[in-house]
Amino acid sequence: MSIQQCPVTGKKQVSVDLFDPAFVSNPYPVYASLRKDAPVHRITLENGYPIWLVTRYDDVMAILKDNRITKVPGKAQTSEGELPALPFDNIDAMSMLSKHMLMMDPPDHTRIRTLVHKAFTPRHTEQLRPRIQQIADELIDKVAANGKMDLIDDFAFPLPFTVIAELLGIPADDHEMFRKWSNLLTDGYTTEENLPLVQEATHGFVDYLQGIFSLRRKHPGNDLISSLVAVEEAGDRLSEQELLSMVFLLLLAGHETTVNLIGNGMLALLQHPEQLALLQRTPALIEDAVEEMLRYDASVATSTVRFALEDIPIGDVIIPKGEEVLLMTGSANRDENRFSQPDTFDITRTDNRHISFGHGIHFCLGAPLARLEGAIAVGTLLRRLPAIRLAAPPESLTHRPSMLVRGLHHLPVVF
Repeated sequence: MSIQQCPVTGKKQVSVDLFDPAFVSNPYPVYASLRKDAPVHRITLENGYPIWLVTRYDDVMAILKDNRITKVPGKAQTSEGELPALPFDNIDAMSMLSKHMLMMDPPDHTRIRTLVHKAFTPRHTEQLRPRIQQIADELIDKVAANGKMDLIDDFAFPLPFTVIAELLGIPADDHEMFRKWSNLLTDGYTTEENLPLVQEATHGFVDYLQGIFSLRRKHPGNDLISSLVAVEEAGDRLSEQELLSMVFLLLLAGHETTVNLIGNGMLALLQHPEQLALLQRTPALIEDAVEEMLRYDASVATSTVRFALEDIPIGDVIIPKGEEVLLMTGSANRDENRFSQPDTFDITRTDNRHISFGHGIHFCLGAPLARLEGAIAVGTLLRRLPAIRLAAPPESLTHRPSMLVRGLHHLPVVF
């Protein structure tokens, strides 16, 4: 990031590269500078595509509730016509995966969300507690005798993925294949050199899910895909393309956020041994600890895309009609005007209204499940592996190069 003063206007000009390795590693100093000097800031991707970054807590919350914002690409045209195409716009199969509720406004959003809401209510989610605990214990059983593991590969990924895959009815043998596809579709997908791999992953997702749907039509089971297929066959509330997009979203979002909640949260604990010791002494703090993990180093760094339906003024800046708005939730969660000592990791924090799950009608459907999985995962790790510690210098750890998610490639630990 660089800050210069315009010789004509005298205003500060800020340059931000969301894919700069230094930013990916630690975006929080950049966020702080943006909040101070350019809280609503326009960047331009390599192909000329403009994106507005909104970094302050109050502004992010206002946009989340603003009916002048749409989630539907193309619904709001710019005064200058079409925006430049992003690389993934040229992936023919991507349109088959993009008709999900994160890309919808009401009433379509309401109709689709209603179909799966019951599967993710706190009451229904709580019924999964014994199975989640069983998975956590089985994963630790596999590595306990080794005295070490990669916390991401051996624990943080397989736990939530197994849970969502079982809910949907995805066979266990296919989990690793889905992990590869998922990483490709969330890491650096706007880069031209990554396009062939993303194309392959997208087609792989579509072909595989269509095969599962065909199987469930013939042999329905006690799983969410079977329920959604039955609704799709009725033909009045869910189209085949919406079915495909819905399952894609549930599978992707159903594990990505929790993998990184566990990984980022455990890294924060391991880097703050006094907080780790406090949690081990006082296990009842686990829910508060999970909320602080979600705030301090959120697994989702930004919102999903939104577009301005009209010119929207924020302070002395106007976001023009039709342009894309990216809400920097990772920055909002560290806003010094909203949180006391925001850069301090404190599992006893009480005023912790973070926005890692969003707000309003697009509030994360899977938040109760992610919270439960995070609490069970971290609690089990600290109980079963009380001597757990980092097995590599923190500066050697690398983060995935994604605009959307914030997560580690690997997290080696010993115990």
